Amino acid sequence: MRTAEVKRETLETRIEIEINLDGTGKGNIQTGIKFLDHQLLTLSKHSLIDLDIKAEGDLSHHIIEDVALALGEALTKALGKKKGIFRFGWAITPMDDALVLVSIDIGGRSYVNLDLNLTESTIEDMETEDIEHFLFSFTQTAKMNLHTKILYGDNNHHKVEALFKALALSLRQAVSIDPRRGEGEVPSLKGAL
Repeated sequence: MRTAEVKRETLETRIEIEINLDGTGKGNIQTGIKFLDHQLLTLSKHSLIDLDIKAEGDLSHHIIEDVALALGEALTKALGKKKGIFRFGWAITPMDDALVLVSIDIGGRSYVNLDLNLTESTIEDMETEDIEHFLFSFTQTAKMNLHTKILYGDNNHHKVEALFKALALSLRQAVSIDPRRGEGEVPSLKGAL
């Protein structure tokens, strides 16, 4: 089973994450930041990755950053040697007025290109810059490429939620075992990711 547990404790935060890549999309998220909880539940639901996340800390920014770092680390641990996975994932996802493009490669190198087109400094109880920082921090420890583009939309909540749905669908595809490849082969000419 492709599962992992990560605990991250600093002077600023205490984070506990359990992940199951072969789950059913069951999420139990408690960060104390309602909009972050909502997006992480969305990520779990649509990726079919089970997530159990408990976080507490001194400042929202620190909690958001450390949850992202721990989540990326958990994903990397659960993937192991990445044998048999699809590796790449992509989605174009609507939510009412918003349409978002996401493409990922969990090939072992971190790179981020965000075109979020967000027009407010806060969305619900979360700073817009912390949404960007979450994505940068997550990809850093997940060792993945992430390219996002919010193609259009009027409502910033809808834009971000469509983004997390597209990320979820991309992850679902990328971490899935390719039945044509089998669980023994790494999807790289190098033989390792």
